[in-house]
Amino acid sequence: MAHIFTYRNRQIKSQDITYIRQLIDKNPGYSRYALSREICRSWNWTQINGQLKDMICRGLLLHLERQGHLVLPARKYTPPNPLLHRKKPENIPVDTNPVAIPLKQIIPLTIQQVRRTVHEKLFNSLIEQYHYLGYSQPVGEHLKYIAYLKDRPIACFAFSSAAWHLASRDHFIGWGPRERKNNLHLLAYNTRFLIAPWIQVPYLASHLLSRCARIISDDWQNIYHHPIYWLETIVDDSRFKGICYQAANWISLGKTTGRGLNAKAGRAKKSIKTVYGYPLVKDFRKKLTGHTINQEN
Repeated sequence: MAHIFTYRNRQIKSQDITYIRQLIDKNPGYSRYALSREICRSWNWTQINGQLKDMICRGLLLHLERQGHLVLPARKYTPPNPLLHRKKPENIPVDTNPVAIPLKQIIPLTIQQVRRTVHEKLFNSLIEQYHYLGYSQPVGEHLKYIAYLKDRPIACFAFSSAAWHLASRDHFIGWGPRERKNNLHLLAYNTRFLIAPWIQVPYLASHLLSRCARIISDDWQNIYHHPIYWLETIVDDSRFKGICYQAANWISLGKTTGRGLNAKAGRAKKSIKTVYGYPLVKDFRKKLTGHTINQEN
């Protein structure tokens, strides 16, 4: 059974291609949608939540057709791509009067998870207006938080599914490709962190990171039905020093290479960034690898 190539961590063998060809021949009326779902069911090709990997399978079918391995049924319908014409978040006005006082004078603050709530539009608006990267729609599992001073939003932060491969993180956790594949959903990546520009409160950022770390696993469990055991982020060294993460006891794991996914000849094409991680439980390595690893750093 010859191994031809690997697609999205699945080994595609000659037997698999033969099966797809036979499935097409036996079902001439199948759409590409029906074909991909039938393949997913046959291969038990599912996501962590049990949903079929339908879109990934359709990508595989297109790849096989381009390589000349098979001929797909003609397209019956091309769905519109909402990402091509996605509107920017609505601009929602907020109180921008300056706040410049010690942290102890404004705590306790309220931190609210706003994913799938009426307040999600406010989060999107604040990120679009005031974060240097703007707003982009997260893909996969993700949560959004707003921190309030009484009824005033003063900060936002978001977490999403973790990056597939970070060498320094993978080394620190001590897992291999199979363990990473099985347990990557137990990590969350901090994609956005915004303190409103009119808020000048020393130590607020690290305070919010620490507060969030205490509640995020339960929030993830409530929405996605599984906990998380590790947080991570990447800080652009050309813009920031990562002081708030360090103050909140996040661990500096090392530098990125700056090469990106498609860089050639090993040359850096992007800015160098620092990878930070934060374990949410003491036995995070055991939970993420299935065994205990003696490792100090």
